[in-house]
Amino acid sequence: MIRLAVEPAWRERLLAAADAPPLRPRVPLWWRAQRIGSVEPDLFARAGLAGGAVVAPAEDGGWRVAGQLSPSLQQVADVLRDTGLAHAWRDEQLAVAGEDGTVLGTVERAAVRPLGIATQAVHLSAVAGDGRLWLQQRAFDKATDPGRWDTLVGGMVPARDNREQALERETWEEAGLRLAQVRGLQYGGRILTRRPFPDLPHGYIVELLDWFTCTLPDDVLPANQDGEVAGFRCLDPGEVVRLLHADACTVDAALVLLAAHGG
Repeated sequence: MIRLAVEPAWRERLLAAADAPPLRPRVPLWWRAQRIGSVEPDLFARAGLAGGAVVAPAEDGGWRVAGQLSPSLQQVADVLRDTGLAHAWRDEQLAVAGEDGTVLGTVERAAVRPLGIATQAVHLSAVAGDGRLWLQQRAFDKATDPGRWDTLVGGMVPARDNREQALERETWEEAGLRLAQVRGLQYGGRILTRRPFPDLPHGYIVELLDWFTCTLPDDVLPANQDGEVAGFRCLDPGEVVRLLHADACTVDAALVLLAAHGG
């Protein structure tokens, strides 16, 4: 069994960074009786939406999305993009859920952080037969965390996929592997992370990370398919710990590696 012997002080810093309050105050974002996210109080005024028909002030000081949820959120996302308040546009719809987890609609991925909408991601931590760990280095032109180290596979779950479908798709796109090629695939658990979004000062991350572990046979090598990975390395635990201590890994990858192999 692999154990990453990380420093207790580093572990505490990581956990604090992974559950941190927003940089500035935020207010609830509602649709009907369901809270679906949070925004900075002046976001819609900055976007020119405050006096429109898509969003309206809520009784608690927050904001309420009017009309049908998905079309209204698409209008909001379009305006955030046009006013420079959205993240990198992906033409990818993510699920929007209420606080009870019920899926209510969808939203463009570029708008989830400004709107504080909770997202879901999958990660696969792969171990080699000799006890080393496979990591990927994110492409240097990625919009988020360029060049940083990640688990072998990691990506968001789009609205069209369930968790297992997303894992299968991400494993192929990022590593060129089918899940039938790995051994001992196991679901490890779920991590909630809440923290400021470094790419947008008015963004906030709320994300559920579902992580899995597996063993990669010696004759099976990852090969990126979508251009979003700079390369792969198979590292001994000490080398992985050095990357972690140097904050060279993404926060999500660090959380997953700590959960899977941190003891």
